[in-house]
Amino acid sequence: MNTKTKTKLNVKQCGLCGKKDKLIRTECCKNWICNDEDNYVLFSYAHNSCSRNHRRFTLCAHHNAEEHSGDWETCKICPGDFETEMYVYYGTNEYNFKKLKKSPKYKPTFCSICKKVISLSEDGYLISKGKYFCEKGEPVACELIECRE
Repeated sequence: MNTKTKTKLNVKQCGLCGKKDKLIRTECCKNWICNDEDNYVLFSYAHNSCSRNHRRFTLCAHHNAEEHSGDWETCKICPGDFETEMYVYYGTNEYNFKKLKKSPKYKPTFCSICKKVISLSEDGYLISKGKYFCEKGEPVACELIECRE
């Protein structure tokens, strides 16, 4: 290995965005990441924090938080913790240091009213009695729950 390569490997930087200041190691995989959760504004749903994004939107962090044994990539428990579409998203999104190599196939989720495809990782939706409703379906609350007057 030449000196230039050695130097590059020894530089601490966020494994997601490449920044080199204000870093911590993740609890789950011990990778360097921005210590930037203070940038997140409560209820903003922003994705502006490397640390928060990895902690909240990856199988790596979920696997660690749930104290599953072994490696998250081969865990037999993690797939049962999510809808398959969300399992694939958590394992393959840009907040991962390593991505899931073999993603299971899944069928799209459709709104029970308008039949529009709902992306569980991106769209707003409601689940009631095992049915999914998109934001545009605008179901009446009494249709979704058992109302007793």
